Amino acid sequence: MEFGFTTAAYVVAAVLFILSLGGLSGQESAKRAVWYGIVGMGLAVLATLIGPGSGLWILSVILVIAGGAIGYQLATRVQMTQMPELVAAMHSLVGLAAVFVGFNAHFEIANVHETLLNPNYDAAQFGTFAALIAKKTAVEINILRVELFLGIFIGAVTFTGSVIAYGKLAGRVNSSAAKLPGGHVLNAGAAGLSLICLIWYFSTGGFLPLFVMTLCALFIGYHLIMGIGGADMPVVVSMLNSYSGWAAAAIGFSLGNDLLIVVGALVGSSGAILSYIMCKAMNRSFVSVILGGFGGPAGEQMAVEGEQIAIEADGVAAALNEADSVIIIPGYGMAVAQAQQAVSELVKKLRAQGKNVRFAIHPVAGRLPGHMNVLLAEAKVPYDIVMEMDEINEDFPDTDVAIVIGSNDIVNPAAQDDPNSPIAGMPVLECWKAKTVFVSKRGQGTGYSGIENPLFFKENTRMFYGDAKASLDKLLPLID
Repeated sequence: MEFGFTTAAYVVAAVLFILSLGGLSGQESAKRAVWYGIVGMGLAVLATLIGPGSGLWILSVILVIAGGAIGYQLATRVQMTQMPELVAAMHSLVGLAAVFVGFNAHFEIANVHETLLNPNYDAAQFGTFAALIAKKTAVEINILRVELFLGIFIGAVTFTGSVIAYGKLAGRVNSSAAKLPGGHVLNAGAAGLSLICLIWYFSTGGFLPLFVMTLCALFIGYHLIMGIGGADMPVVVSMLNSYSGWAAAAIGFSLGNDLLIVVGALVGSSGAILSYIMCKAMNRSFVSVILGGFGGPAGEQMAVEGEQIAIEADGVAAALNEADSVIIIPGYGMAVAQAQQAVSELVKKLRAQGKNVRFAIHPVAGRLPGHMNVLLAEAKVPYDIVMEMDEINEDFPDTDVAIVIGSNDIVNPAAQDDPNSPIAGMPVLECWKAKTVFVSKRGQGTGYSGIENPLFFKENTRMFYGDAKASLDKLLPLID
């Protein structure tokens, strides 16, 4: 069998990737799952160099070393608060790779066709991919053209969409929803023109329809993500992850690489499922989110009455010392302040007093799926006290103190009380039902999504202003 070792190695790598994906579903198995993925990828690269990539070892090794060095630098320097935008940036690279591979496949098809017209051609001059093309029938070549067309389209959408998502998450692009005049009509027009280009390309095999489609796809990716508001960005990151997977799968079909097809399908399907779960947790329509249907108010929003009442560390400490049950709700503000270690220390002190302390995690807390779980695991918070929203929401009425650390939308009662709120109908953590709520917050701003939160004005809420880590550092010595 041609490249028999490579085929066998790809099967083993695929199994390792499946085990890795399955292991990431639990905090206790996540470290082992990461190693499964590392070993699988290493095996896949080695098998490719020995098989289809043989003869290109020097270039391949140089690129692997360069990419590894860049990846190592990013991994060691990036802060946890920057993980969402880093993930978005990585997705853009996958999309761009899909575009380049698709273009290369197109040019290779043309080169092989011209070579075959020469009666004196030498089949030995063909590389691995060219030899694969040379064996295809006319029907198979047309199928290959459709595959590379779809790969370029998905890749281009992923590339510009991920770049805009990175800009919004990094604060370099306005996080509010913004569309050009014409809105969805422009997206539909670009998609329609892309379909025409597919028929055009299928008929002629020329580069021009491929190029026009690429421009349309780049615009669709840009305009789709620009039209999605900050409150939906966690879903966007997950959705772009899915897109990158389907782009990789399309590349796999074009290159005849079974492992790329399997891995791309795994990433694409898992990203799509996660996006659906997150949309359900936010009471969003998945189609509406990806088409930019949310992110702005549906009408005049309810006026917020009352005032925000501040409290100092000694007041918070007194309430915590008297409380029997405490629920902590972490959010992006905790990540920004890098306060997870201080939070972990607070939990240790409270539990040492015999208090019932738990964490309430909303499915879209932070700006990345599982963002808060990773932070708490890093701070060595026990897994058994980290509860999902559905597990703990009913316990707030029996809770003495709820502490909100840097969260906004996921604890906003307007989701239930104001039908015109941009987050209307979104399931939220009902912390206002606790006897006392302390909100650790830098100031009186509305936060990333720009939505006012009536929780901050409720009678049982006190605002613990300041950087989360600095505030907790003041609080910790006061806990008995």
